[in-house]
This record gives sequence, C-alpha cells and structure tokens, in this order.
Amino acid sequence: MGLLDGKRLLITGVLTDSSLGYGVARLAQQEGAEILLTGVGSGMKHTLRTAKKLEIEADVLELDVSDPAHLVAAREEIASRWGSIDGALHSIGFAPAVCLGGTFMEATWEDVSVAMNVSAYSLKALADVVAPLMTDGGSIVGLDFDNTMTWPSYDWMGVAKSALESTSRYLARYLGPQQIRVNLVAAGPIKTIAARSIPGFSKFEDVWDERAPLGWDVKDSSAVAKACVALLSDWFPQTTGEIIHVDGGYHSTGA
Repeated sequence: MGLLDGKRLLITGVLTDSSLGYGVARLAQQEGAEILLTGVGSGMKHTLRTAKKLEIEADVLELDVSDPAHLVAAREEIASRWGSIDGALHSIGFAPAVCLGGTFMEATWEDVSVAMNVSAYSLKALADVVAPLMTDGGSIVGLDFDNTMTWPSYDWMGVAKSALESTSRYLARYLGPQQIRVNLVAAGPIKTIAARSIPGFSKFEDVWDERAPLGWDVKDSSAVAKACVALLSDWFPQTTGEIIHVDGGYHSTGA
C-alpha cells in the first residue's frame, strides 16, 4: 500500500528527467498516485518525451501559468478528466537573464515583473486551477530555495522566492477553511537545467556539501522528492504555511 494510493495529482515543471518535478512524479506513481504533467511553449516537446520515461507514461497538459485562458482550460480539462483532484506540485520559475548574474541594478520593472509573475504569483494561479476541484481538501506543494539571505548571482530570483514564500503563507490562510494545505520544500541546489541557467551556480555547489551537516549531493534529488510526496499525502494533515528544508541542514549553519 502506497502513501498516495487513490490520489490524483497535477505535477508541473517536468522538463527532463533531471527536473525536480520528474523525481516527484516518479515517486508519486510508485506510491500509487495517478498523475498529470504540465508543459508549456517550446518546452512541451521535452515534457512529452520525458513523460515516456516514467513507469506509467503520463499525459501532458499545456499550461502557461501567466495566461488566464490556460488556467481556465486546465481547470476544465481536469474537471472533465477526474472530476476532482487531491494535490498539485508547483515547480515553476523563470526570470529574464538580466535578473540574474550580478546585474541586479540593471533589471527594470518590466524584467522583474516577469520573474515575479512566473515564479511567485504563479503559485496563486495554480491554486486557482486546482483549489475549486479539491472537494475533499487537498495539498499544494511548492519547490523553493531558502531566501532568508542573499545568494551570489541569484538576484531578482531571490526576491521572487521571498514573494513565493509569502504567497504560500497567505494561500494557507485563505484555503485552510477548505482543508487545503499549502507548503513549500526549500531544496538544496540540484543540477537541473534551471540551475545551470543561473550564472555562478557552481558557487553553491562548491560549498554546500562542506557546510551541510548531513552532506549534500547536487546530483541526487531523491530526498526532495520524498519530502514532496509526504506533504502531498495524508501524513501531514495539520501542517500548512510551512517551509520544510531539505538541504542537508545547510540553512542551520553559520559562516
């Protein structure tokens, strides 16, 4: 018997098999869940190809979280397919190049607004899709990168993560009466396509394993997947508005 037997989940952010979302999708299936993936734009072909690598090939729904029409269409498709849904994984983030890499002062609001919309407001947009279909309560889990301090080159994406963290807490407040839990998993750095797009990512890699009390492997996302699956299950029925760190304990150490 699996942790997610009978659960129906929407999993975003699966681009390749190195994506954090892929690890969650694979483990969710192993724990008994029926899943639906999402893809967007030119990345759809990659998501479709990666979906075939799962033990049970998953269908892929096109979802651009910045397009209101896509949100409506996705909710209608899920309602038609399943009627209701039990959980969703938010694994979405994007920022224009000028928002990363040490050009913090050069980014304009036009640039920053894209990062905020796709990387933070999108959690609320995803809730707009799934919350009306969580007729018996449910769980929304987002992937985060701890933003209690500044990071080299992370710049406006760090600001967007702060907004994501605050958004999750407010969603927890407003969706709680419907028995919908909203939590984040703050993961340590993992070698994904998204991570490689961040200038200076190697600066995280070089020190994380040394500083983390439990150590850290940037090529192993299994611990992150386990935390997400646990939060998507019924094993955290009274946990919401929380940020669970899965980073080897790095966040707890000083200089």
